[in-house]
Amino acid sequence: MNLSFILDITIGLVFIYLILSLLASEIQELITTILQWRAVHLKKSIEILIAGDVSKSEDDNVIQLVNDLYNDPLIQSVNQEAKGFLTTLPRKFVWGLSSILEQFSLSGEKRTKSIFGYVKNGKEDFGKQKHSAPSYIPAETFATTLMETLGLPKLVQKLTESRLINFTHQQLNEIQNILLRLRERVDNTDDSVREFLENIHLEFNQTIEIDFKTITADFQKGKIDLHTSINRIAKSLDKYIGYFAAEMPDHELLSKALQRLKVLRQDIFDDIEQTICLKGLRPNINEVVELLNAKSEIYQEFVNEFKDKDSEAYQTFQHVSQRLEQLSQKLPPSVVSNMATLAKRAQLKAKTTEEGINILRREIEQTFDKSMDRASGVYKRNAKGVALLIGFAIAIIANADTFHIVSRLSKDSAIRTAIVNNAGQIVERNSSDTPQDLKLLRDETDKVLTEISLPIGWNKINLDQQLDMVSNNNSQKTVQITNYLTMVAGWFVSGIAISMGAPFWFDLLGKVVNVRNSGKKPASSTNVQAKEGVH
Repeated sequence: MNLSFILDITIGLVFIYLILSLLASEIQELITTILQWRAVHLKKSIEILIAGDVSKSEDDNVIQLVNDLYNDPLIQSVNQEAKGFLTTLPRKFVWGLSSILEQFSLSGEKRTKSIFGYVKNGKEDFGKQKHSAPSYIPAETFATTLMETLGLPKLVQKLTESRLINFTHQQLNEIQNILLRLRERVDNTDDSVREFLENIHLEFNQTIEIDFKTITADFQKGKIDLHTSINRIAKSLDKYIGYFAAEMPDHELLSKALQRLKVLRQDIFDDIEQTICLKGLRPNINEVVELLNAKSEIYQEFVNEFKDKDSEAYQTFQHVSQRLEQLSQKLPPSVVSNMATLAKRAQLKAKTTEEGINILRREIEQTFDKSMDRASGVYKRNAKGVALLIGFAIAIIANADTFHIVSRLSKDSAIRTAIVNNAGQIVERNSSDTPQDLKLLRDETDKVLTEISLPIGWNKINLDQQLDMVSNNNSQKTVQITNYLTMVAGWFVSGIAISMGAPFWFDLLGKVVNVRNSGKKPASSTNVQAKEGVH
């Protein structure tokens, strides 16, 4: 037995494994498409990520939150579907077949639930079931969608608005207190003083209060930023102090009141950035995320500030407060906890709220990527298990007994030669220098099957040789039990080999063919010159 003979048998065995692996890949891809395993596995992985634990991933709040994510336009745009009756007809067939299989695979009330959620209408109610979902979601898309669903960018704005409103109210109260103390202490018998007090109160009502309301309204509409808002408040106060000084009669108490107004202005508005920092007008990302936790101090501070139903703040933030309350009740504790952890990590790196938002988004992206890496490993292990089952099934159905195949190849030179020649041609046409196309490879192997009778199948000749049947004195054929055990073992080996996949066997086939042919065919002089180029 020489090396060439062994290589020929090896090529024949590997080639048969390649043919059966291509069939297995086709079957597995068909099952994957019908059952939408990739999309289902992705959604389940996101539910586990949101829940923080596999055991909690079936919680209704977790599923509802993930369904909300899947209803977001950003994620919906990832799942591109064809339109038109003829183009959607195959999809509808797959959806129908998939739903039938789901009825058998799910139990209890789960049968009535949609795997991918429901199509959300514009009225906060749900329409028909969703039959499909994306098989892949970019980390950036997921992070942006999660932050938008939780309303974090909007919470930044609203929390800043609430603190700006409170800040303006504090300054108004400070000015009012100065004016009230002045009125209590000044002798109102002096006509000029009494007229001045009336005028400065009127000016306060018509200038300061109206200006402050206009400034906060402009900030809420996004016309100005926080720094500009505080600067405008300072200018409004400057205008009032100027009016106070210009109209003020010569009186000691009035002079002291003017001095207190100037001190207030200097103390609060000389360094605007310092005031924004000390007053906490610009919330950090950690404070924003804390709003999601109904038990946090930030949440209580936000809600308690707007209990007065007649106040401007209540009218402005009523919807936000209700939304926060609903969100805090529905959010899984794991989401609140995980977001708080990521927010604290982002806060350490951020200098501004906007920067904190961007860093938090990147933190979510990194967490998502790591989770999907683990989920990908789980999917591959599950796919490998399915591949093994398909491999064993094909080995039995095709009666692909590895030991019998080796025996036939070693004895039948015609089959061996035909397989080796065709395998060599296929390897040469699908060399590693060009991208491997499994569909083209499948078509080429199908042509080979029409020309060669492989040593597989349940035909009588094959079974007689496989089981080594012998005739006894009564002309009846008998089979030893060891032959059956050998056949089963051969199926087992073939099943494992088939599950390894067509790319593996094609690469191995190419290596073995090259060894048999004493290495790769040398490149032509034209190819060499093209590769070397001009140096």
